Amino acid sequence: MCIEEVCGPAALQRMGSGASTVIDLDHGDGAATEAESRKLPSSQYKGVVPQPNGRWGAQIYERHTRVWLGTFADEASAARAYDAAAQRFRGRDAVTNFRPLSESDPSDAAELRFLHSRSKAEVVDMLRKHTYLDELHQSKRAFSAATTSSGAASPSLGSGSPHELTGVAREHLFDKAVTPSDVGKLNRLVIPKQYAERHFPLETSGTGALNGMLINFVDNSGKTWRFRYSYWNSSQSYVLTKGWSRFVKEKCLKAGDVVEFYRSAGPDKRLFIDRKQRLVAAARHVVRLFGVNLVAEHHVSINGKRSRDVEVVTATPQLFKKQQVARNLNNLRAT
Repeated sequence: MCIEEVCGPAALQRMGSGASTVIDLDHGDGAATEAESRKLPSSQYKGVVPQPNGRWGAQIYERHTRVWLGTFADEASAARAYDAAAQRFRGRDAVTNFRPLSESDPSDAAELRFLHSRSKAEVVDMLRKHTYLDELHQSKRAFSAATTSSGAASPSLGSGSPHELTGVAREHLFDKAVTPSDVGKLNRLVIPKQYAERHFPLETSGTGALNGMLINFVDNSGKTWRFRYSYWNSSQSYVLTKGWSRFVKEKCLKAGDVVEFYRSAGPDKRLFIDRKQRLVAAARHVVRLFGVNLVAEHHVSINGKRSRDVEVVTATPQLFKKQQVARNLNNLRAT
């Protein structure tokens, strides 16, 4: 049986994986000629690999496991991403493509503080999402503003130290008590409409729709949080979405806790976010006994641990009504 009958005229068949070999099946004489395919060029940088679409990927190995750092438009950007990850993963032992960061250089020292105040997973996430440089810039601004307002900072203080932000004058915007859905699997925090329109106004597009945007907040440790802020037409609500679930997880937010929002009093108008545990509350339980509702209150401490239970049995208005009805029935039966 001839090859033409199997594969058709002038068919090309790829053998192996990737771009290893291409077999050209010539329908004229049926002879197969093997030609080397064009292989992707190797990179001159450490940790950089070419991609078939012309972009460049960055990767690093941690305990013999490959950690993917994302794809980039040019080779140098991928190399810089590798350098950032290497200096977070390897520390002073990192071998980098470009000049390693130095503590003696103020800008380099700020980036080192930024790297070591974040976990490895957070650094990788920023590199993959291409938000690393923006987050670094926000961190440097926060550190610079803090040192300017509170005087010269100690070189040992990192960008994640709470003391760096104590000198920043802030105005309180509003508080939001989170609901079970705010800390659930929806990955969103609903901002009350009056506060959203007053403090976080959105621009309107040509079609009349509200354009979403990214908002950065700094917490009390100096860490920058970036959330997607938008308006949901379906529920007619303003929400913080992308990045919110990570904040909930790291801050151990629970329903009833309060999220506080602030803005710096300076010209930069930086935004701050903090959390506060829910206040002491009394859990009310209604017990029905002999047709009477008894209310028992168990007071719980702020840290969630149960304090000494104090039961207060309260006679509700329904109690007196039922007693009156019972007396009337007894009187009728007696007559």
